[in-house]
Amino acid sequence: MATTTATLPTTKGGGFLLEAATPENVFTPEDFTEEHRDIARATDEFFRKEVEPNLEAIQHQEPGVAVGILKKSAELGLTAVVVPEQYGGMGMDLTSAMIVAEQLARDGSYSGWHGAHSGIGTLPLLLFGTEEQKQKYLPRLASAELVGAYCLSEPQAGSDAMNIQTRADLSEDGTHYVLNGQKMWITNGGGADLYTVFAKIGGEQFSAFLVERAWPGVSPGAEEKKMGIKGSSTTAVYLDNVKVPKENLLGEIGRGHIIAFNILNLGRLKLGPGTVGGCKNLIAVSLKYAKERKAFGKSIAEFGMIQHKLAEMAIRTFASETMSYRVSGLIESHIESDEPASVMKAAEEFAAECSYVKVFASETLDYVSDEGVQIHGGYGYHQDYVVERAYRDSRINRIFEGTNEINRMLATGMLLKRAQKGRLGLVEAVKALQGEILSGPTPGLSAVEGAKKAALLALGIAYQKYLTDLENQQEILAAITDIAMNAFAMESVELRSKKLAASGKGENAADMCAVFLDEAMEMVASAARTVLAACSEGDALRTNLAILRRFTKNDAVDTVALRRRIAARLLAAEKYIV
Repeated sequence: MATTTATLPTTKGGGFLLEAATPENVFTPEDFTEEHRDIARATDEFFRKEVEPNLEAIQHQEPGVAVGILKKSAELGLTAVVVPEQYGGMGMDLTSAMIVAEQLARDGSYSGWHGAHSGIGTLPLLLFGTEEQKQKYLPRLASAELVGAYCLSEPQAGSDAMNIQTRADLSEDGTHYVLNGQKMWITNGGGADLYTVFAKIGGEQFSAFLVERAWPGVSPGAEEKKMGIKGSSTTAVYLDNVKVPKENLLGEIGRGHIIAFNILNLGRLKLGPGTVGGCKNLIAVSLKYAKERKAFGKSIAEFGMIQHKLAEMAIRTFASETMSYRVSGLIESHIESDEPASVMKAAEEFAAECSYVKVFASETLDYVSDEGVQIHGGYGYHQDYVVERAYRDSRINRIFEGTNEINRMLATGMLLKRAQKGRLGLVEAVKALQGEILSGPTPGLSAVEGAKKAALLALGIAYQKYLTDLENQQEILAAITDIAMNAFAMESVELRSKKLAASGKGENAADMCAVFLDEAMEMVASAARTVLAACSEGDALRTNLAILRRFTKNDAVDTVALRRRIAARLLAAEKYIV
């Protein structure tokens, strides 16, 4: 995974709260290389020629259709973008893989097949496999001769992954492990040939194994009846005295959690562009419908409330897109070599930011799909329309890759642990803020600066009250994450807007930025009030709220006029534009 960005390698995970970035220091879609644009065009063409004509067949799970398309995508290298050339891959960077995910996201079912195979179905082997394991399996995964899947969840162990009951016992002669257990909600479960299975050796040591479907005792269950992504395969996988050769242990004994959680970091990040692609498609569909649909003698696109919806859909998509590629650039800037340890260390460094992307982007797609249905009115509720299927497909993203609730707790929890280990200067920053508060109002405070200070204020007061027990205060952790996540989004949007303005292309981005900063600051202020009220009372609370008002004070902007301008540009282009 070669680095293709110009981000500062000195930036640390969570460091955005402590330091200001400049437009030149953040990676945005405007920084895509020609190679990035080439793979975007190739993936777009593949989707239009191979996926789109088969959407109904995929939806109805016609045997072999989705896997057949997956194999065709492998011929173009799309299943193995980050796999090194020596194993049959394209040897490209992380951003390229995200671009492919975005382009394929116009259909939740096919993108489920493709994403699970090329992501969680391949990356554990790529990043943690031995050379022998890679030689044996990677080329066959790259070509989609083998379809991959990832088996972590169990009936009683979803978010609580470490509580899995699947067991692995070493045979008496030491040649193989015997696996017994049941996995649940396995994407590609019914079509996979190679599973990455997590089990506890001796019932205690959490470990990972490469398990072939063809082996005796491996059996996928029936297809689950799902709300959405109906064309994807989701099954249980049963393991009944499955003999797994000792050499198919993946990684180290008792270190399976390192594989599981680091792969989830990358999965959370890739979910960002995966939802962005869906948002862009729904915006285009909704723009077209709004222009064609007539009511009260004119196109509904002329109505102010429809324009509000269209503009807001684009604004939130802009924020999701910007955050996603910024974090991709941050991770790329920390990858020092193609060695697994370097890649995983870089992803782990920005685990909190990956969680921000996952939460923000998945909730954005829910918003966009919901408003898409509303714009279509009664037709949006009909299965003949794209927005109906997209609405159902979207919902799973808030559950995939760790629920949004889990991610909201994890994100702040990870920053606190870093601070306790001296890896992130949160303590020093909170102390500096306290000194600043005593010296009076800060002149010329920008919205982004104020949002960051609100995050530090909330963190400091919450930690002062609960100390190490803060990790058990779920509502407070979630609220702090909302403050920090929105601060990160605000800064990302503002920096991209400035970068576009410098190139003479930033008129629409500037309008979207102005609206987004206004509404995101409201979210920051609301979440911060929740934290302060839970952690202080009486005069202390009144003082804290007064300080918060200083940080979150925001001049009113004419969001009605701004959204109308944004909507007018979108309607003229008939697609999402920046």
